[in-house]
Amino acid sequence: MSDCIFCKIVSGQIPCTRVHETADCLAFLDIGPLAPGHTLLIPKSHVRDITEASPELVATLSREIPTLSRAILGATGATGLNILQNTGPSSGQVVMHLHIHLIPRLEGDSLGFRWNAGSYAAGQADAMRDRIIAALQHTA
Repeated sequence: MSDCIFCKIVSGQIPCTRVHETADCLAFLDIGPLAPGHTLLIPKSHVRDITEASPELVATLSREIPTLSRAILGATGATGLNILQNTGPSSGQVVMHLHIHLIPRLEGDSLGFRWNAGSYAAGQADAMRDRIIAALQHTA
């Protein structure tokens, strides 16, 4: 896409700090890192988000995650890693090109992560399960 910043990075129109590349994907350092070594993994083909990705493309990207994770942990000395994929603006997706964040973490790094876990009232989990199963039957 002509106006997509990540497509421009893939084509070389915009520079990036590349850390890994295959025929189908590119990994580069995030220009606004949450921690040193914060890396983005993207497909070279334009796909808006995970809902538009084929299972094969997701598998292609996923195959790179273990190797990238080990390299990032080794290079940064981090003791943990968050792997994050945002889909849609309400989740925090800013660039509308599928990308996976690999964010190195250290104990006490103050990045924080709010996980405000809730719970289901009686019968709500079963109702939600049924809705998801029904949606799966209508989704290709």
